[in-house]
Amino acid sequence: MSRAAAHHAPDHAKGPAAGAAALLLQILLVANSFIMIFPILMMAAFGFKSTAEIFSKPFAFPDLTNLKNYVTVLVETNFFLYLGNSLLITGTSILGILTLGTMAAYGLARYSFRGNIAIYLFFLAGLMVPLKLAVIPLFIQMRDLDLLDSRLGLIIIYIAMGLPSAVFILTGFLRTLPSELEDAARIDGAGDARIMWSVMLPLTKPAMVIAAIHNAVPIWNDFFFPLVFVQTDARKTLPQGLTAFMGEYTTNWGVLFAGLTLSALPITIVYILLSKQFIQGMTSGAVK
Repeated sequence: MSRAAAHHAPDHAKGPAAGAAALLLQILLVANSFIMIFPILMMAAFGFKSTAEIFSKPFAFPDLTNLKNYVTVLVETNFFLYLGNSLLITGTSILGILTLGTMAAYGLARYSFRGNIAIYLFFLAGLMVPLKLAVIPLFIQMRDLDLLDSRLGLIIIYIAMGLPSAVFILTGFLRTLPSELEDAARIDGAGDARIMWSVMLPLTKPAMVIAAIHNAVPIWNDFFFPLVFVQTDARKTLPQGLTAFMGEYTTNWGVLFAGLTLSALPITIVYILLSKQFIQGMTSGAVK
């Protein structure tokens, strides 16, 4: 009996320690969530305040019935024009990234050929070099191609910028799929294209969602490339268009925060709608 008690004593001793560690971890996670969400809540709250109230009472609860700033954004600016440009550019860019990235990743993951590793490393090199470092030669190239001050020019740049990460994510995921799926499809008489579109790609939806969100957020929020390559007001995106509220001497901070809140809503809604697939893709392969 004494040996059994001595054997089980460490397990009982670990109980309180494990509980305390779990509680501490939960506290840290809650604190981290609060730190991440707090600036977003402040941004939304400032949209209901005037500039004077933002500086005099920044932490006071806002009057949620005061929609003056939001009405100003929607009525007195080209918000919907900027929103349409952002939706068009971001949506088309993500579609191009997923289409080209999926085809490239499928070839690299499911076929063995000479130069496979070299091509894969070529894509990975795109993750190491920021495209902003080449903005001057890129500007010259866009000028020679007559793509300056156009939505198409931004779309091409964003597709080139997002392909490396998409290929990296999708290649790793496609390599985990069992080859028995391909063998069974070939026995049924399916060709390579049919296997890719009907068998493999439906299984890669979680990875495609990860690649889409990973690229959609920086494209939607990007201010640098539209500032460099777009001058016409009718082609500006939301981040660039919202600078109209930032004057040389004064800034209407309440209207600016209202515009920022409205501009963050679409990508937030998309993330919420795709959160299930996103989490599924992040945890895929964790349990085998």
